[in-house]
Amino acid sequence: MYKIEYVGIEENNKYEETISKVLEKCFEIEGIPNEKLLVSIMLTNPENIKKLNKEYRGIDRTTDVLSFPMFEKDEIEQIISEKKWNYDDILGDMVISIEQVELQAKEYGHSFERELSYMVVHSFYHLMGYDHMEEEDKKKMREKEEFVLNQMNILR
Repeated sequence: MYKIEYVGIEENNKYEETISKVLEKCFEIEGIPNEKLLVSIMLTNPENIKKLNKEYRGIDRTTDVLSFPMFEKDEIEQIISEKKWNYDDILGDMVISIEQVELQAKEYGHSFERELSYMVVHSFYHLMGYDHMEEEDKKKMREKEEFVLNQMNILR
């Protein structure tokens, strides 16, 4: 389950369609009923994401996506293995800068849909407790991200 909030940008059904498809696939692949855990998504502009980046990470610059997980990796793994779903559990929050997604899509030479899909998958796995600070962790996270996108036929 997810909810989308627009802050500083216009609402857009295409964004919501892409996000919905990607999250459904992420939940399916991870074996989580998507109506059990809430993902809150803020779609915003560079100014707002910069403020949040500074406030929560101490980094005074814009970025493409921020992720705020509600569980540690071992906690979410336990919830999944024991199937202890609570209808009011929040998996976490995603903040995505739509303008940055547009810029990166052009920079990397692929579609806006592909870049937005990647941001959603990337953030989802942060919410699931994955990270990319260490090379081994980065490898695991990238494999999961690419698997989801490949399953959806969203290629580079």
